[in-house]
Amino acid sequence: MSPASVSAAATATVMISISFFFYLAVGASSNLVFTTQKPINSLGDYTGHNISKQLESTNVIISGNFTFPSENRTFLLGFFSPHGGSKWYLGIWYASTPTPTYVWVANRETPITSLASSKLQITETGKLAIMESPNSVIWQSTNGERATDFRFLDNGNLVLLSATRSILWQSFDYPTDTWLPGMNITKEQSLTSWRSIADPSPGLYSLRLSPRGYNEFDLVYNRSFSYWSTGNWTGSRFAGVPEMTVPYIYNFHFANPYTPAASFWYTEIALDKALSPPLTRFQVDVDGQLKQYTWSTQAENWNMFWSQPENRCKVYRLCGDLGFCKSSSTSPKPCFCVPGFTPVSDSDWEFGDYSSGCRRDSEDSCDKTDGFMEVGVMEYEGAVTVSFPGSRSFCERSCLGNCSCIGLLHDKRTNLCKNLYGTLSYLRNLSSDSTYQDVLFVRVPEEGTAKKAESKSVLLIVSILGSIALVGLAIGVLLTLQAKRRRSKGRREDGGFHLLNLKVFSYKELYAATRGFSDKLGHGGFGAVFQGELSDSTPVAVKRLERPGSGEREFRAEVCTIGNIQHVNLVRLRGFCSENSHRLLVYDYMPNGPLSVYLRQGGPSLSWDVRFRVAVGTARGIAYLHEECRDCIIHCDIKPDNILLDSDYTAKVSDFGLAKLVGRDFSRVLATMRGTWGYVAPEWISGVAITTKADVYSYGMTLLELLGGRRNVEAPASPAGGNGGREGDKGEKWFFPPYAAQQIIEGNVSAVVDYRLGSAYKIEEAKRVALVAIWCIQDNEDMRPTMGMVVKMLEGVVEVASPPAPKLLQALISGDSYHGIQMDSGNGVSITGDGSCDNMGSI
Repeated sequence: MSPASVSAAATATVMISISFFFYLAVGASSNLVFTTQKPINSLGDYTGHNISKQLESTNVIISGNFTFPSENRTFLLGFFSPHGGSKWYLGIWYASTPTPTYVWVANRETPITSLASSKLQITETGKLAIMESPNSVIWQSTNGERATDFRFLDNGNLVLLSATRSILWQSFDYPTDTWLPGMNITKEQSLTSWRSIADPSPGLYSLRLSPRGYNEFDLVYNRSFSYWSTGNWTGSRFAGVPEMTVPYIYNFHFANPYTPAASFWYTEIALDKALSPPLTRFQVDVDGQLKQYTWSTQAENWNMFWSQPENRCKVYRLCGDLGFCKSSSTSPKPCFCVPGFTPVSDSDWEFGDYSSGCRRDSEDSCDKTDGFMEVGVMEYEGAVTVSFPGSRSFCERSCLGNCSCIGLLHDKRTNLCKNLYGTLSYLRNLSSDSTYQDVLFVRVPEEGTAKKAESKSVLLIVSILGSIALVGLAIGVLLTLQAKRRRSKGRREDGGFHLLNLKVFSYKELYAATRGFSDKLGHGGFGAVFQGELSDSTPVAVKRLERPGSGEREFRAEVCTIGNIQHVNLVRLRGFCSENSHRLLVYDYMPNGPLSVYLRQGGPSLSWDVRFRVAVGTARGIAYLHEECRDCIIHCDIKPDNILLDSDYTAKVSDFGLAKLVGRDFSRVLATMRGTWGYVAPEWISGVAITTKADVYSYGMTLLELLGGRRNVEAPASPAGGNGGREGDKGEKWFFPPYAAQQIIEGNVSAVVDYRLGSAYKIEEAKRVALVAIWCIQDNEDMRPTMGMVVKMLEGVVEVASPPAPKLLQALISGDSYHGIQMDSGNGVSITGDGSCDNMGSI
């Protein structure tokens, strides 16, 4: 099939029954009614061009290899065979691109094999149908009412109309892998990838409106497992897609979010009013990524300028069993087999379907001459492990003695073995940000290890020769860098910063930006924060460190920690000033201030939807610090004062002055006590080495405050407040968490929820938040979930069981009153330790 066949199609192959009057779409995209708040159901008084009524005794629209164009010839409708195969499909593709780009497929599960006898026609019952022979219906539309009109719109939508001109059926309601402007995505519609670039049958990856809350989109594997999410809808964008705020050719629309009637779509606007917007589309690719394309007429190709997940190896089970993923911009294929293994299906791998995985070259499942290939520090699923102490050679001998053993893990530091049984799937190299430290060795046939040894020898020789050649170059580079350091000495008086992408401000600049530090936003343990405005009118918050002695360390910690990371739920550090004795940090300005502002009696309140978004967003930010950064970062001071809210009330974790960096070789780190009373975990007090679970505890305490709309230590609400508390006999402050824990465990969550919300909250979400909070503040850190698990629990992906009562909190309970527990809850009392960027173990 060729685009050259269009002309013949328009005049010679359109055949229409006397019972039907078919029309072509009229008007550019500006006339489309898809820009309304709901999908169209009527085309009103539209009058189009009558199609030439040749062969009126039949009801055939197209047959064979003929094609049918949309009104302005943007799209073609016809039969196609991807990559010249023997299977044929009815589809829609762009007419103007040199290589056909398919956007819709009708019979993707039931291809036809005889093109010459195949037709697209209207049946006697008024349905659109693909007929491979007079008595063989391959596919047909699902409309119940008899259609009297047919249209192929210039936005790519195929439409059947009733006698009253309402839509009975449209292809936009049955998308395949491509999302076009004006196409609504609801709970009923999802995009599903092709199986491979040569097979349009439904693949393993889909984009759907999340059934958890109808407020975000998920990429899912096998229609069940979510491996990427847009984050919640904030009113103008999705929390996890900050690129949506960049002005471009799109207008995004979300009708009825957070309800089963939710409907999301996008429309185009022209950057230049004299020109039409470019062709654009979103696609769930065969590799499981959601990709965004626009067509470049000058280059005559599709420009992909956004995709998620950015790392292809984060696509769930992309490479199948025993296939491992290696993300590289230079490699067109992400999946590989280790030496001694080959793809189960070479043809599938050639066309981008790696799901079949890898198998041994030899037919035998194992052999005594097998060896082991070092793959690296990997993450995986599927295999069962058997652990025991021993050297690596002992591990290998043990594995070779059992044909069911497929590999082993070995930790040189602890001399611990783990033999693997079953199969390995979702293998990906995440050594830079993985919490695993065991090196994976896969059992391979003998020739695989021989090839590996040979390649290592060649590599060694090349490395030696290359090293000699590079010595001279290295000396020159070092001399050049030394000269640059001397020139930049004025900007590095502290002598220890790697500036990364941060801007270095002068003190004069920031003095002018803050109008002489006149507009004070607040004051923390290490200095005051002032509102300012840069020369380009960008609002910023400037923190001036004032604390004598340790202020320099906190300054280094803040710059070294947050300067290396970017996340939608972490406050953005724009730059800093390190001039003479002045130490200042410049952040994005958060107009809605800290969360603590909304936790005061008589102060402003937050709606439940905002509170829930803050809870999830904060958890995602902390989980990123713990689990996704190159080095694990323990914040050490999670509390409402350090959770800032931007203009959309998106939570941003801030204040990294006490943060502790933990290399991936360690799970614990010794540190002097730091944090804020009321939020510090019990292990801080006992003096043991801490883990990320210290942040989990602080987050749990913060979550209770967010749920109750109050600080954990303060005078209780009045009886009229209905918050479940009772004032002590002497009016002392009382500790909220013991009371909250008891009520939550007993199932009385409503007694803990902020009385200012009344009944305007989602009870199921409130229960999840409450239960998660109690799990987070368990005395035993091993019982606390990780922050990654906290995110899944809050999102409803993982069921939350009822937790046990924290024993330390139980010990504080005395009768029905919790008065007499004297703690400072205002700004908190900070407990600080030392930190330095120069010390590997800490910041």
